[in-house]
Amino acid sequence: MNKEAIKGFIAWLEGAQADEIRAHQAFILASLEDIRTAEGKADARLALRLIDEELLARIYPGAVQNLK
Repeated sequence: MNKEAIKGFIAWLEGAQADEIRAHQAFILASLEDIRTAEGKADARLALRLIDEELLARIYPGAVQNLK
């Protein structure tokens, strides 16, 4: 993912409802075995990591800063 795509994805995450995020997460997880390239797999892992961070931040606002 290029920087602009990452920024756009983060902006979407920040504005999305938790159920939308979980649906997107489930879609990515279900699609992982269909992704063939290393770059595509890395992008999918990045998206999942960003989703995890967003969900964690909503549960415990200080959690993401403590992980970095």
